[in-house]
Amino acid sequence: MSSIHQPPSPSVLYSFESPNELSEKLAAFIAKAQKEAIDKKGRFTVALSGGSLPKQLNKLIDNPAVKWDKWQVFFADERCVPLDHEDSNYNLCRKELFSKVPIPPKNIHHLDVALLDDLEELADAYEKALINEFAQKDSARFPVFDLILLGIGPDGHTCSLFPEHPLLTEEDRWVAYIEDSPKPPPKRITLTFPVLNHALRVVFVAAGEGKADVLSTIIDNPEAGLPASRVRPSHPGQVYWYVDNAASAKVKYQRSEFKL
Repeated sequence: MSSIHQPPSPSVLYSFESPNELSEKLAAFIAKAQKEAIDKKGRFTVALSGGSLPKQLNKLIDNPAVKWDKWQVFFADERCVPLDHEDSNYNLCRKELFSKVPIPPKNIHHLDVALLDDLEELADAYEKALINEFAQKDSARFPVFDLILLGIGPDGHTCSLFPEHPLLTEEDRWVAYIEDSPKPPPKRITLTFPVLNHALRVVFVAAGEGKADVLSTIIDNPEAGLPASRVRPSHPGQVYWYVDNAASAKVKYQRSEFKL
């Protein structure tokens, strides 16, 4: 059977005793995904989000398995603010991760601050950066990231894809802009569902009891249609949940025993 017609694989749920154990296992998973990508094509394409996620990547720091010069890093979403602004996902990732590891600055693809006053141009420019990285090398209708790392909001949003927002139905663009985010700041750019759903691996990371209710809805009640529930990569893509036991306390879905 053609892979195009195979249904998405069921999500894999890993739940850990503590946020520290979560971070350790997540780093091991990322290192393995990186090795597979580099062995296959000499580079590792990653999209990161903000929130609590960058801090949860701290076990990548001083990790000898990580080949930072092979990483090509994009942002799953970004707030349309200067790069040194406290709301910038780039700035958050720089503080928590990039400033502590030997990643070449040219391998980190941030938004073009010269275009902050024109969101359409800004989104187009970021899409062109993706095309430059992917289209020549991985001929596909959409980019195929090796790994996309995402968080979830209390309303079930992920990236800057919010419940009941028109962007949830975007089918063509790789990068879209939003001017009316229900969570400040209002102006953002975001990867779209077609990009998320062409990735080889999408990892959601969530910790703490504050995530328990929304995590249960996203995983156990996907028909509610929350944005994070709509991330279901086409075959051979896979969704993984890396959560702690506090976050998964109300989830009925079968947990998997962690293995690489």
